[in-house]
This record gives sequence, structure tokens and C-alpha cells, in this order.
Amino acid sequence: MKLAFILDPLDHLKAYKDSSVAMMRAAQARGHESFAVMRPALAWRAGAVVAQAERLTVRADHRDWFEAEAPQEMALADFDAVLMRQDPPFDFEYLAATWLLERAQAGGARVFNDPRAVRDHSEKLAILEFPQFTPETLVAREPEALQAFIEAAGAAILTPLDGMGGSQVFRVARADPNRNVIVETLTGHGARSIMAQRYLPEIAQGDKRILLIGGAVAPYALARIPKAGETRGNLAAGGSGVAQPLSARDREIAEHLAPILAARGILLAGIDVIGDCLTEINVTSPTCFVEIAQQTGCDVAGLFIDALERACGG
Repeated sequence: MKLAFILDPLDHLKAYKDSSVAMMRAAQARGHESFAVMRPALAWRAGAVVAQAERLTVRADHRDWFEAEAPQEMALADFDAVLMRQDPPFDFEYLAATWLLERAQAGGARVFNDPRAVRDHSEKLAILEFPQFTPETLVAREPEALQAFIEAAGAAILTPLDGMGGSQVFRVARADPNRNVIVETLTGHGARSIMAQRYLPEIAQGDKRILLIGGAVAPYALARIPKAGETRGNLAAGGSGVAQPLSARDREIAEHLAPILAARGILLAGIDVIGDCLTEINVTSPTCFVEIAQQTGCDVAGLFIDALERACGG
């Protein structure tokens, strides 16, 4: 198969841990071709969505990990699959890319994850569909409502709706002297909606990333454990990743969500669970393939390519 990966700039990828790189290595090992596409290169021209695409040869070396051929303009419909793997923020340009990818679908391209499904599943707000699994949650922009939530919860996690990697995530206690300014700053004095969730002390045991691949649940989670003095477990915020088998509650949540998301065209999702609670559903560019594989021997990238081959008809 010819696979187009829509990526961040190649020299920005950390090949020693990047899940997209792991996917390309697994695909190449099976004889598939990988092409790199940068999102700014997507264009509508002469009735089709096209892009400059570079055919890649990927290597095991983490420093000199790829060789790229000269770029050529190709229609997305000429690939067997198009994988949108660019990181958030989910800003207007990301939104515009989903519209173009939807037009590519109409022209015959297979796009994963489905661009409409990506638009419909805010990585923060998608959990609201599954309240039986979530902690107490408020989404609001009015400071008074957020202050009342913090009062009732005693301690809360406040987060913007468009962040990633733990950016601008605050733990705010009832008696926090900075409480007012944190709420004012995150909401822009009431101009932006944010999410507040009851603080879960189980974060000390890790923010568990569980991968849902082709409607099935990967057998291991990566518990991202905060460093000393931190609340955030995100690896980008200095957390350490420990792979572990799923708990009974982890599996209950994951097995409920996996077929629902797959039916909506989400081939790959990464759900986050703290303690017994679902806190996020990630559908843009879920990660943690490499860490799980290194610690458990589970070939997560291979599981993904299996699912991709099935979705493309073998």
C-alpha cells in the first residue's frame, strides 16, 4: 500500500519515541510505502485535493532516521490510505484541513481518522457523552460558576479546551491564594470556556493512556506518573511512563468506547484514565506506541498496521 502521513515537520519528530515514526517503520517492514505530507501543502486544485508528498525510506537510527525523495504533487485519492497525524492545537488551520480531507474522501481517498469524526470529538469535551465514566466535570466560561465548582470540589483541575501536553493545566484548591487570577487568566475574564474537573488524587499512580485500535483495546496502558512536585503526568511536562496491564475498570471503560469510536471512523484513539475515571478521548495523533512496546514487547505499531490493512480491505 501507499500511505500518506500528514505530519509535523520531519526534523521536529523525535524518532526515538514518536508513534508516527513507529507506524512508518512497521509499515515499511511489511512492504508498504510511506509518504510525508505537511499540512500547509494540502490544496484543492482542478477538482481534487492534492499535496506535495515525499516518499520516505525509514531507518532504525534515531538521529538519521529517514531519507526523503524529491517531493511530487499527488492527489490524496491516489494513496491507499491517508493518516492525519499532526499534533494539536486544533485551531482554524487544523479545522480547514479536516474540510479538505473530507473533500478528499468524497473523491475516493481513505482518511484515518475520519475527518468529520475528528471535528466531532473534541479531545476534552468528547468525554461528556460518557458521564458514567467521568469525574465531576463543569464546562463554563463564567467565573462565578467555576468558583462555585472549586468550592464544592475542594480542589479541581482547570484546563483550556484546546491545549495538549499538559499546557496551561492548573490544580486549584479552595484556599489557593491565586485562585481568582487563575480563573481570570484561563477564561480571559469570562471570554473563553474551560473545563473544570474534580481533582483525582489517584494521579499519583499515573494518568493512564489506553490505546483503542480498530475497535479493539491494546493490552497495556502507559501510566504517565507526575514528577515530584507536579500534578500533571504528561510526558511533555516531565512525567515518566510506566507500561502496565489494564485494570478491570480500565478494560470496562475501554471496551465500552472502542466499538463506538470505531463505528464513527476513528481507527485509533487514546483514552486517558485517572484512577477509575475517564478524563480525555484523544483522536488527533495519539501516542505512547514506543514506550509500551519497549517495556512490554507488545508490537503496538504492528497492531495498528494490522487494523489499517483490514480497514483498507487487506
